Amino acid sequence: MLTVLGFAPFYLFPVPAITLAVLLGFCHKSQTSLQAALLGFCFGMGLFCAGVTWIYVSLHDFGAMPVSAAVTALIILCAYLSLFPAFSFWILTKFRRTSPFIWASVAAALWMLFEWLRGNLFTGFPWLTLGYSQAPFSPLAGFAPIIGVYGISMVVVFSAALLFFWIDKGLRNWRYGLPLMLIWFGGFGLQAIEWVKPLGEPVTVSLLQGNIAQNMKWREDHLENTMETYARLIMESDSRLIVTPEISIPLFSDVVPQSYLAHLAAHARNNNGDVLIGLAERTTDDGDDYYNTMFSYGSAPEQRYRKHHLVPFGEFIPLKPIFGWVIEVLKIPLSDFSRGSLDQQPMDLAGQRVAINICYEDVFGEEIIYQLPQATMLVNVSNDAWFGRSIGPQQHLQISQMRALETGRYMLRATNTGVTAIIDERGRVLQTIEIFTTAALHGLAQGFTGATPYVLAGNYPVLGLAGLLLCIGLISAFRARRKTL
Repeated sequence: MLTVLGFAPFYLFPVPAITLAVLLGFCHKSQTSLQAALLGFCFGMGLFCAGVTWIYVSLHDFGAMPVSAAVTALIILCAYLSLFPAFSFWILTKFRRTSPFIWASVAAALWMLFEWLRGNLFTGFPWLTLGYSQAPFSPLAGFAPIIGVYGISMVVVFSAALLFFWIDKGLRNWRYGLPLMLIWFGGFGLQAIEWVKPLGEPVTVSLLQGNIAQNMKWREDHLENTMETYARLIMESDSRLIVTPEISIPLFSDVVPQSYLAHLAAHARNNNGDVLIGLAERTTDDGDDYYNTMFSYGSAPEQRYRKHHLVPFGEFIPLKPIFGWVIEVLKIPLSDFSRGSLDQQPMDLAGQRVAINICYEDVFGEEIIYQLPQATMLVNVSNDAWFGRSIGPQQHLQISQMRALETGRYMLRATNTGVTAIIDERGRVLQTIEIFTTAALHGLAQGFTGATPYVLAGNYPVLGLAGLLLCIGLISAFRARRKTL
């Protein structure tokens, strides 16, 4: 549970390295594989039950799920997520006879591989991936443009293992302390490298936060107020790029009054720019195929981006013959979206090439880079009202900070209730506005060109490194076992 302090909104980045050092110490001294697996499972239950409590808010407060069912669902999810550290520790005990450095390397490789698996299996849930705790203030954030969030997870675990051995073998034994310090100082040095270059002059941007209560968002009697709120915020902005949140107007695009959109588009053209508006989009008359879409209006030709990575049980129902009943329990409108294409290209807006990602999509760094290095900046639109006043919106902000670090691009976040923010290419929040307020964030955003190593190669290098470390560990374990026979 203490590990959660490493993540937003606390940002105490040394804490995960310390808690993992304690955990790895227990694992190294465990007597059986089952004991080690139970350690990993209990650690996971503490981490996730404390760190993703916002899921209960989404299910009960806004999804109308009964308290008992929402608590049960949260516990089941956390238990599932805890299986990944449990399995990694169960395997790690097979390497007990290897040297400390090899054991530490295998521990880091296994942890990272199981985190990556958690982030991809069954569409993935990479929330609270350990590497996020290091964005943006930790020296280890310097590794983000090279190896991404999963690579940083591997570095954190390796550092934690070295810390354990350094303390266990005696602090005067610099065999473990020296490489630990070199890793952290090395990360600090990497932050001085300019991986990308500014492109042109900064562009003026306005990120709108309508603060539409989630329980009012889809009510027909509140629709006019929602449309007036966003129209007012747009008309008060003179920025070249204006961004509204995800499905800011809760209507299908084909039923929104054309006069309304034309009025907003004319204002954007007067600013010599464009406005992005979130709408639901249907492609068939019966409405069976519909998308979570961002439309652009203004100086550039009309463009659209359809959300690709959908939220299970929120935007689509997996294995519908088995889980179709969930639609009846959760009072979530439009809970069966269609997927947009993965190969969508950046939009040409306000003199920039803008890569759009909607809500949950910015959690998947390996998908964000599909629009790079063509894109000059990133835009995330979201409706984090589902999280209520939990730590969820701040955690989501930190995830966006990691995406900025990995790609070397500004990340512009326009959310319904917060956290709306301008994040620079170093992952630093330059501007933000109070959550749960109706306001527009006006500022400047710099476009960038070039590609970080992570943009060019994605997660393949760290996956390959993890595989190599496991092979070395297997050879070492096999030799150690032969010596004991």
